[in-house]
Amino acid sequence: MDRNLSYRYPSTRKVVFGTKGMVATSQPLAAQAGLDILKQGGNAVDAAVAAAAMLAVTEPMSNGVGGDAFALVWSGGRLHGLNSSGRSPALLSAEAVRNRGFSEVPRFGWLTVTVPGIPAAWAELSKTFGRLPLTRTLEPAVACAEDGWPVAPVTAASWKRFEKEFLSGLAGPEYAPLRDTFFPSGRSPLAGELFRLPELAETLKELAATGCESFYRGGLAEKIDRFSRATGGLLRKSDLERHSSDWVRPLHVLYRGYEVSELPPNGHGIVALMALNLLKGFPMESRDSALCIHRMIESMKLAYEDGKAYVGDPAAMKVSAENLLSESYAEERRSLIGGRAILPRAGQPEKGGTVYLCTADAEGNMVSYIQSSYCSFGSGLVVPETGISLQNRGMNFSMDPESGNFIGPGKRSYHTIIPAFLSKDGVPVGPFGVMGGFMQPQGHLQVVTNTVDFGLNAQQSLDAPRWRWTGGNRIEVEPEFPPYLVRELADRGHEISISTVTDDFGRGQIIWRNSQGVFTGGSESRADGQVAAW
Repeated sequence: MDRNLSYRYPSTRKVVFGTKGMVATSQPLAAQAGLDILKQGGNAVDAAVAAAAMLAVTEPMSNGVGGDAFALVWSGGRLHGLNSSGRSPALLSAEAVRNRGFSEVPRFGWLTVTVPGIPAAWAELSKTFGRLPLTRTLEPAVACAEDGWPVAPVTAASWKRFEKEFLSGLAGPEYAPLRDTFFPSGRSPLAGELFRLPELAETLKELAATGCESFYRGGLAEKIDRFSRATGGLLRKSDLERHSSDWVRPLHVLYRGYEVSELPPNGHGIVALMALNLLKGFPMESRDSALCIHRMIESMKLAYEDGKAYVGDPAAMKVSAENLLSESYAEERRSLIGGRAILPRAGQPEKGGTVYLCTADAEGNMVSYIQSSYCSFGSGLVVPETGISLQNRGMNFSMDPESGNFIGPGKRSYHTIIPAFLSKDGVPVGPFGVMGGFMQPQGHLQVVTNTVDFGLNAQQSLDAPRWRWTGGNRIEVEPEFPPYLVRELADRGHEISISTVTDDFGRGQIIWRNSQGVFTGGSESRADGQVAAW
């Protein structure tokens, strides 16, 4: 799959090759930080932590120390999964939401804040598989936050998109630290403008020195608790103390001879797997066939409806992942897909702002890693004097008591960030991912089919024009999407619109490894990213 060097779709990049190590991220400085760690004797896990920390600095409108993380790690001849999403505060409930005048969980403010899991993810990955201490792997991010960095073009544009919302749309003293930290000049930074985050640098130093313990049981936890109590928040130090990151067994489906792996719920990687389970029952003759794209869309719609109905904290789910991925259920759901678009409904299986990065090293270790604050700067709450922007993952909780994702204390919410991994006959092919909220399973489906069905190389698998289901029969496509396909899909009942906002279609990274040990990397042309190879 990595020998195809033809480029059918417009691209500003070519595939990158390497043998000793590779890091692919949405920020060149992060990719270089990871590569530097590899050259200093670190492995792919150390490189992933270094790149993740650098991304928390250089792309703060997509992620930060106060967000969640998930990882898939190939090491020791098998795939390991890490769920480092946080749980809801003990004081959070449906009644607490209603008592504050809301019928649904709002987008901003303390009701959306769950315990951040990113620091714990860094510590757990480093302790379990890393070779270098956090004082070394976080050092590049500390220096960048202290000295400043020139803001990248796509990052500057994304930052600008949220300027009005965060500068004038959020009232209340609890939002002042956000404006002081990320909009200190009363505006978002320009492309190429030097930007510094000195308070975040001090936070990163403290995380490195304490193995991230300060965030959950030390001085940083006390600052978070104090800010929450002073501004009407529900999060307490006791909630932080109870956090644990969990090693879990990845889920997978066999798709045309390849194993596609995702983490189990509470993330919605299972949605991508369910869709592929349906799609594998159809022939896929051409990437630019309206019938093939129609079947991809219909498979994704049906899988998403099941995901929305059933995915949540595994302890509270009313349907098992095994039933959702069973062959009999896939056959039943597949039978609903005909020649025209349908309005999807959840089935009954019991009858039968995010950043993504990937790394690899010469020893065979590979990492698929993703972290996020969710909606841009998350909840809009930044802990004073720390640079920590708190995520708003609680926004995804349901207020329906019948839902497996029903809001309540100590729960993990339905989660959109999902790393993925491809293997064949027990041999790793490599990590991949496409960040972007509810676009992520759709991006994974398109990358897998581009790679497995249509033989596109790593860069073209990312560059190919994308579609995005937004609900009902509504489909958005990118401007480069062929006009004849737009017409033919419309004839099949899809309500097609052409979007000019490329951020909505996700940003991905890929590293494939062939039988000779050569790495092939692709980095999203819709982002500022880079593949750094050695």
